[in-house]
Amino acid sequence: MKTILGIGAGYVGGPTMAMIAKKCPEYKVVVVDINPDRIKAWQSENLPIYEPGLKEVVQETLNKNLFFSTNLSEHIAQADIIFVSVNTPTKSFGKGAGKAADLQYWEKTAREIVRSSSSDKIIVEKSTVPVRTAHAMEYILNANSKGIVFDVLSNPEFLAEGTAIQDLEKPDRVLIGGQETARGQKAIAALKELYMHWVPKEKILTTNVWSSELSKLAANAFLAQRISSINSLTPFCETTGANIHEVSKAIGMDSRVGSKFLCPSVGFGGSCFKKDILNLVYLCNHYGLPEVANYWEQVVLMNEYQRKRFVQKMLDAMFNTVAGKKIAIFGFAFKANTGDTRESSAIYICQELAEEHAKVVISDPKALDNARLDLKDIESSLVFEIDPYKAAQGAHAIAILTEWDCYRTLDYKKIYESMEKPAFIFDGRNILDHNALFEIGFSVYPLGKTALVH
Repeated sequence: MKTILGIGAGYVGGPTMAMIAKKCPEYKVVVVDINPDRIKAWQSENLPIYEPGLKEVVQETLNKNLFFSTNLSEHIAQADIIFVSVNTPTKSFGKGAGKAADLQYWEKTAREIVRSSSSDKIIVEKSTVPVRTAHAMEYILNANSKGIVFDVLSNPEFLAEGTAIQDLEKPDRVLIGGQETARGQKAIAALKELYMHWVPKEKILTTNVWSSELSKLAANAFLAQRISSINSLTPFCETTGANIHEVSKAIGMDSRVGSKFLCPSVGFGGSCFKKDILNLVYLCNHYGLPEVANYWEQVVLMNEYQRKRFVQKMLDAMFNTVAGKKIAIFGFAFKANTGDTRESSAIYICQELAEEHAKVVISDPKALDNARLDLKDIESSLVFEIDPYKAAQGAHAIAILTEWDCYRTLDYKKIYESMEKPAFIFDGRNILDHNALFEIGFSVYPLGKTALVH
């Protein structure tokens, strides 16, 4: 039985390895992580991450052909194919701080692979990495005195949190990048054979390794660009009386444009968009392409503007002060159907409201534990309440920051009666029936639409 190893049991490594185990029962699949608590959680009823359908996939294969461990060296020695899904955060120090990718964990993993290996292996980049990282990793891996040869492939993930299991089971495409040598092509064929257990051959795209690495950065940059583009029109719509949803629908019906990622919001979040764009900006500057770098950096700047504008809208509506006023935050995760809060717009909005001395009460069905960690520096001035009705009791305003379905169906008449008056709703996702809320008595402030004010 061939062994596949996944290094890193996070949002990418855990679900990806679980799906491979499910679809390839003749392989032994092992996931290792240096965090023992995380590994214990994967082996329990309470998985360390929330993702619809993930628990069922894990339970179907756990301790059959899917195993979790903290013993890195032992499982490296046994593996034939190693997927590396370690963290590649933005550097917080030195050259490129704030934009370049921090590859220290990737390099440490590569050196551990060399130390623990006694046979040739295929190494698969699953983490999002800068262009030409595979070349550097291949250099480190193959600079060994053991005579072992490592083939490095780029196989970026294109998972959307909240639909990761669906994306793994029925991907738009699987991208495999490798060297254009006989050995490199053989490694590509081995990984392709693995995916062909469940992915149609025509959806498996093979490229050179540089194209594969850039495609991941570019895909996230393009998606984020669409969000920033539609968000850039929201203040224009509010000023002129245009309706952003009507504009979005008209744009999206153009077959050349398409309708996805054209929903106005308080801003994009998540672990990838900002990080990957800033990485792209850094690389463009590094290679002497400042005009290209400035173009992509504007996507991030527009996202930051949208967050600041949302808070300013709240201040303007609430008589230029929220000091001492209770603000109920509905939703803290960066998007619905996940507990992930990385780069969530809610983090920045809650921080700014706290700076304005508002009494902030945060409610979210899945993300409160992460919210406490994200806001630990100001936790003493916050309240965390999973029940949205309790969160809104006595509040002056509600801010919808995550598009959870549960917020669409709340009894807003009951909520209105429990709030201070005048009662405000700031819909940062445009998911509510604004006219109905206005009739109840709320002053309603959507994005990209005329406010409904009593």
